[in-house]
Amino acid sequence: MKRGIGLLVLATILWGGNYICGRFLALALPATLLNTVRWAISTALLFGLLSLNKKNIPIFKKWKEFLILGFFGVFAFSTLNYLGLRSVSASQAGMISAGIPIAILAFTPFVLKEHIKLKAWIGTFVSILGVILLFQGKHASSSQSSVIGDIEILLSCLAWGLYTVLGKRYGKQIDPLTMTAGASFYGTLLSAISCIGTVQPNMIHMSVNAWFAVMYVSTFASVGAYLAWNAGVKILGAGRAAPYINLLPVWTVVFGVLLLHEQISGTSLVGGAITIIGAVLATL
Repeated sequence: MKRGIGLLVLATILWGGNYICGRFLALALPATLLNTVRWAISTALLFGLLSLNKKNIPIFKKWKEFLILGFFGVFAFSTLNYLGLRSVSASQAGMISAGIPIAILAFTPFVLKEHIKLKAWIGTFVSILGVILLFQGKHASSSQSSVIGDIEILLSCLAWGLYTVLGKRYGKQIDPLTMTAGASFYGTLLSAISCIGTVQPNMIHMSVNAWFAVMYVSTFASVGAYLAWNAGVKILGAGRAAPYINLLPVWTVVFGVLLLHEQISGTSLVGGAITIIGAVLATL
């Protein structure tokens, strides 16, 4: 029990670090190139894990499923995140990410045809109020943040919500490790294609610390977090594990303040707290 909880908490910590590194790398690499490098390394590691487990990946047989999952979960989600982090603080992006469970909830009735209880919709409404407060606090305290950045982070939440719901549908036929590896493969291809004509050599400003950040998001924030989360879910069960995803914005705020010395207004903190409370209510 304690081990399962520890693994889930570890996964959210590792994912929280992705926002910090994304913010740090905003000026070092274009978002599309960063996403390509990150997932190319992650894909190699995932394929290595499949090989160790003696599993064959139906990379062409299931190409439609992998392409759809790769587009939403790897290409769209990560690229939009990195684009948004150019103008939105890691703390702010983390608090907006509290809307991910709400995005999952919103797509569930349409994709999975599952009934959503009233309590979950109440939680959704509470979270939306929290996001509105969060935005008001941000724009009142910072003139550097961009509305476009807000939209990019919000769209990334929608992309991840759709990826999660589709993953649940396709998961009836494909195991999680194989599904993640296949999505990573096609997501990396899409990211690489998006670099054509949009990335110039003078846009790359890498340092030793930047390379460490790239290695972190490619290993710990991708494969490491995935393994920790799925191991925790296996011990506790999906239902009991789901609310722990709400720790992600908490860790992101903590790391943003401690490591990047970001400042957050009182209104944003209240909005973030309300968003998280609504998400917890919706997922319990």
